[in-house]
Amino acid sequence: MERCPVCDHSRVSPFMELPPRNYWRCPGCAATFLDPAQHPSPREELQRYDRHNNDGDDPRYRAFLHRLADPLLERLDRSARAGTLPAPARGLDYGSGPAPVLAEIISAAGHSVACYDPFYAPSQAPLQERYHFITCCETAEHFHAPAREFSRLASLLLPGGILGIMTEFQDDDSRFARWYYRLDPTHVVFYREETFRSLAHRHHWEIEVPRKNLVFFRRAA
Repeated sequence: MERCPVCDHSRVSPFMELPPRNYWRCPGCAATFLDPAQHPSPREELQRYDRHNNDGDDPRYRAFLHRLADPLLERLDRSARAGTLPAPARGLDYGSGPAPVLAEIISAAGHSVACYDPFYAPSQAPLQERYHFITCCETAEHFHAPAREFSRLASLLLPGGILGIMTEFQDDDSRFARWYYRLDPTHVVFYREETFRSLAHRHHWEIEVPRKNLVFFRRAA
């Protein structure tokens, strides 16, 4: 293993062997990631995703999505009042999954939301546009090539735009082996707050971490 897939640091270190999986740690951005040779195949990923229960009528699932939607909407409202973003704004749910529930929640507040998902909404058309905001909910941990994905997200974001990411932060090495988030075989990269600050520096974004597992980036206006 030579380079970090998140920040491209040239020296990564073995972190933990948990057969049949081996994990690496980046000293530059503190990301932890599965050995790329052990990534699941697209077929294996889809089989796992098809078993997810993302029911838009489930109040618990909707409450979970509101953890990202509500603070995003607050920031969009503040940006509109400050004149840095229009109202309504145009957004993209990147990694929308089989049911675009998050997009529906945000659309109900008056904004327009396109959806992209490599399995369930694979049209490339949304990737030809640019957006005032992008959501990435429970998606970043699935990125096989995180540096490339974050560069793509950067290219899709308009000046002054907001990128909201929700994923479980990896901040306790003692629990890593038993951590439920690691046990999902499609979760291949894990981030700390330090990792996101490294990404913000790399892409010249402002960063805000309002609470654990949630981060907002803003592109300069």
